Amino acid sequence: MREARRGLGGFGTRIVEAGPPEDAQAALFVHGNPGSSEDWDALVEQSGETGRAIAFDLPGWGRAEKPRGFSYDIDGYANYIGRALDELGVKKVHLVLHDYGGFFGLRWAANHPDSVASVVLINTPGIPIGFNWYLLANLWRTPVVGELFMLSTIWPTFKVLIGRGNPKGLPDAAVKRMYRDLDRATRRTILRLYRSTPNPAALAPALESILRPLNLPAMVIWGDHDPYIPLAMVRRQRQVFNDLEVVHLPGSGHWPFLDDPVGVEQALIPFLRRVWRREP
Repeated sequence: MREARRGLGGFGTRIVEAGPPEDAQAALFVHGNPGSSEDWDALVEQSGETGRAIAFDLPGWGRAEKPRGFSYDIDGYANYIGRALDELGVKKVHLVLHDYGGFFGLRWAANHPDSVASVVLINTPGIPIGFNWYLLANLWRTPVVGELFMLSTIWPTFKVLIGRGNPKGLPDAAVKRMYRDLDRATRRTILRLYRSTPNPAALAPALESILRPLNLPAMVIWGDHDPYIPLAMVRRQRQVFNDLEVVHLPGSGHWPFLDDPVGVEQALIPFLRRVWRREP
């Protein structure tokens, strides 16, 4: 795995890659909230044995720049992903998406249907048919209340919140990293993003109308104890992705790649090997 700090899509960020560095086909790992490219380090390295694999911090999170002038909304992040892929020379993409990264990645895919090769959804609404905001998201979306909640999110509070989403518990290093990354600018990013997004179900018709006819190979990897995103979202992806494989991880929560890395690896890596297009 290769790690670097570089300008990408107009902003400085952390990027990790593995596999052939010049390959125009790549698996792109897109993190959610809270999250960063470090969520994906192990999977990027493992995926590099199949082909090129890439993850980077999105603006506002991790070690990326957090500019006030960035468009902290779904279209802003989808456009950023597009600029980054162009700079990296990637023409065909296998998307691996988690949490809010599902909205960013699928909006990019809807804007570039000829460039997406496959989709893996990990505890993300994906196409959010019938999805409604959960309690924490509604707190963030409410002016003043969201700011006060962010101020109250100190280390003990954060550990409790993260614990709700992972009954087995996450590695201490991962939880400390998430809290380390939750600086003032990232808290501001979260509030702006959630307030810029109406009920996510409003996104579903446009995404479905573009992505369904593509008949993309797709996989859902789901930690079944997710308290934020209901299990019903798994079934609803079948309305869009006809060629869909589903892998349930019964003991996992919202971040299964952290609390069950072996289970996620055993599902993801064989899927990527099957869908990777080999040039003759």
